[in-house]
Amino acid sequence: MVSTYTKLNHTAYPDTLYREANGLRWLARYLPEDIRVPQVLEVDERKLVMTEIRRHHCGPEQWRRLGEGLAAMHRIARDYYGFEEDNYIGLSPQVNQSTGSWGHFFLQHRLRYQISRVRDDYIRGEFEGRLERVSRKLEAFLDGHCEQPSLVHGDLWHGNCLCDDDGDIWLIDPAVYFGDREVDIAMTQMFAGFAPTFYQGYESVLPLSEQYPVKRNIYNLYHFLNHYNLFGDAYLPACQEGFTLLGDL
Repeated sequence: MVSTYTKLNHTAYPDTLYREANGLRWLARYLPEDIRVPQVLEVDERKLVMTEIRRHHCGPEQWRRLGEGLAAMHRIARDYYGFEEDNYIGLSPQVNQSTGSWGHFFLQHRLRYQISRVRDDYIRGEFEGRLERVSRKLEAFLDGHCEQPSLVHGDLWHGNCLCDDDGDIWLIDPAVYFGDREVDIAMTQMFAGFAPTFYQGYESVLPLSEQYPVKRNIYNLYHFLNHYNLFGDAYLPACQEGFTLLGDL
């Protein structure tokens, strides 16, 4: 009998577990078979029942396998930026309206949207002004340095990568959409925790772009803004630094 894990919905959003289940199905469909994704067994507004993962330490070979598998998924070109539905990034709504412009998508549905959720009027106004001063340049830069829309995990910090006692590596808690593949790599470096073999495996299949160091700062600003909105002032300096770096474009 398959061991199961039940995740309960403690959010204010009745559809959050449905969106997570759909994200898991997308990953399972397009990741190589040696990258595991929990099987969705049952889902409703209250609970998500899925495969249980018997957690174990991740070794260098598992990290390498994850890098190679993620790159293989990223190589598949999609038709547009966005997704078939909105979903959630952690505890926050994530807007995925489809568009043919990556720069427009990221500016409008990632940075501007998170800024609109800032509760402090003064800080929200500051962030709006700093973004608008570079908005045209930022949109053009992102449009000029994104190869294609790719299916991305969307919330790829080390806590969403698990290994089991059979030697398999798993991805959980996705916030999927079609975007620049390097958003996933950027988030792996936001909190660290990924072994060097992960990056070696990824770049053996799909090298990072020359512009990646600049894009990493742009893409992680979205997550720092989200963390600021969710968890408060501890993330404010990272947001301010991110806007300062935008000014260097």
